[in-house]
Amino acid sequence: MRTASLSEGRRGPAQIWNSAPQLAQIPVISLSSLIPPGARVVVIAPHPGDEVLICGGLLQMLSTRQHPLKLISVTDGSASHPGSRVWSAGRLSVIRPQESAEALRRLGMPLHSLKWIRGGFCDNALANHGQRISQFIARYLTPGDVVFTTWRHDGNDDHEAVGRASAEACNRVGAQLYELPMWAWHWPAREGSVMPWQRARKLCLDTWSVAHKLHALHAYASQLTGDPAIGLAPMLAQVLLERMREPYEIVFIPAQAAKRTGPPHA
Repeated sequence: MRTASLSEGRRGPAQIWNSAPQLAQIPVISLSSLIPPGARVVVIAPHPGDEVLICGGLLQMLSTRQHPLKLISVTDGSASHPGSRVWSAGRLSVIRPQESAEALRRLGMPLHSLKWIRGGFCDNALANHGQRISQFIARYLTPGDVVFTTWRHDGNDDHEAVGRASAEACNRVGAQLYELPMWAWHWPAREGSVMPWQRARKLCLDTWSVAHKLHALHAYASQLTGDPAIGLAPMLAQVLLERMREPYEIVFIPAQAAKRTGPPHA
């Protein structure tokens, strides 16, 4: 598992998200190119909150369109503060889904009609249950669904496990898979060559969408505060929040689609 650096300064050290020269060369893709008219969108989040961190801008854009939407939260996020008495696993298992509901409300999502599936798997242990997770996900997919989830090489065990399981489920069912990195953006800039830039596409966000995404992220009080008593830093560090201000989200399209459209301009 690669380590993301989240502790140095407002914009952080030289990381892929703020220093990679390839970022300026990524082709732009429209929402309509990602999602055909009438297609159902399925967002698969390893933990509550990941849906906003990887594609909060996309969700905000979808809130004004007529696409049916399903959210799958694979875990309840109760292991985010190991050893904390303030943020015990029992408390987090209740609070984190509530935070996600509030965040989605801030994005303008219609909670009354949103299909929300909670997997109940234990976080920090998903790599041991790949087949079960894939079968679970496949149960809620139908052919033609457009699926967004974490990149299967994101450098976080849970994110990678869900990415792999989602890919297997989509292949089995006949759904379209798009992957989005989260932690990988915070790898040192010198590791930028490991990113599949030829698959990267940039979904541009307007000021309104960025503002709503930032507002939504501040619904996650448990992730914005650590536990100083045991030296636990907030999960949503300042540099991560700073990255959320970028006026785009980057999606990895399938390799075959990337070959058809060609590589980014050099």
